[in-house]
Amino acid sequence: MKMSKHRNLKEIPAATRRPKVAAAPLPGQPVPPLPVLVAGVFAKLRLAQRVRVLRRLLMSVGPMALAVLGSGAFAKFVVEARWPRMSISLDDAARVTASQMFELVRYVEQSNPQALQQVMVILARDAGSMAAVGASVALVAMRHLANRKALRGQTV
Repeated sequence: MKMSKHRNLKEIPAATRRPKVAAAPLPGQPVPPLPVLVAGVFAKLRLAQRVRVLRRLLMSVGPMALAVLGSGAFAKFVVEARWPRMSISLDDAARVTASQMFELVRYVEQSNPQALQQVMVILARDAGSMAAVGASVALVAMRHLANRKALRGQTV
């Protein structure tokens, strides 16, 4: 297909653009939203760790959402949506892009925040992933754990 040298590229409106995935903020800057952090961390994890994180997130998503999230990237798992254990291969986890993970985490954050807290616990338990993700995600994980403990204390 031939393209003109002087082709006008239309600028995508800022409201519809997906945020760039950053590994860690600079000192003095605010911590980016959790979906951005988790998507950036996911790309740095070992494949076995990716499988655990992806399984935890996908198990909290219903069949309809699996079919549409990430432009249908998770539709393969619709059949297993209500099973107690979802089988995710290393190849499945390797194929997930940062933008697909961003959409998935954003959806889970809104629909089931407890599942996202479990993912943060998974990340916080593994020393290798904590070294890969940096202090910003550790800070967010600790905030989530502290909020969870505070909520437990209020309900007792």
